[in-house]
Amino acid sequence: MKRQASIERSTNETKIKASVDLDGAGTYEVATGIGFLDHMLEQLARHSLIDITLKADGDLHIDFHHTTEDCAIVLGKAVAKALGDKQGIARYASVDLPMDETLTRVAVDVSGRPYLIWKVEFPTAKIGDMDTELFREWFQAFAQNCGITLHVETLYGENSHHIAETCFKGLARALRAAVAIDARQVGRVPSTKGTL
Repeated sequence: MKRQASIERSTNETKIKASVDLDGAGTYEVATGIGFLDHMLEQLARHSLIDITLKADGDLHIDFHHTTEDCAIVLGKAVAKALGDKQGIARYASVDLPMDETLTRVAVDVSGRPYLIWKVEFPTAKIGDMDTELFREWFQAFAQNCGITLHVETLYGENSHHIAETCFKGLARALRAAVAIDARQVGRVPSTKGTL
């Protein structure tokens, strides 16, 4: 069974198309118009082994908010669609992700119940041209539209770039493990309810 999906979303603020393959090799083709966001989504693909293609045209002349949030909406919906009924997945995963002086913990439950706990603080207001407050918006929109419970906590760190990167790489590694097919779970949804 191929776990692939494509989603297109068009509003007055953004036009976005994304495709994912949950059983890919971590290849990516990302163009959001926001350099640092491209870098983070490339890290997400590479370390989750989810192939991601995403093209966004947004109202960047206003600011980066709409494009950042809407990219997460579309990507979250694509992953949710590719997961289908979630039969056979591991469901839960967590990772402690280090990068130099920074350590971030990410835990995921592919539950169908979207929720975000975000305990991340940035020492600077921007990374390059991107407002650091937008990372919470990205993770919130992704969790909501992917239908996952997502906890992200930076335990310590001093460099804003490292903090953001550990959040995305931590999500990548946790998501990779959580959506993996468990050979002992094949044909079953990992819940006593029988559905997620």
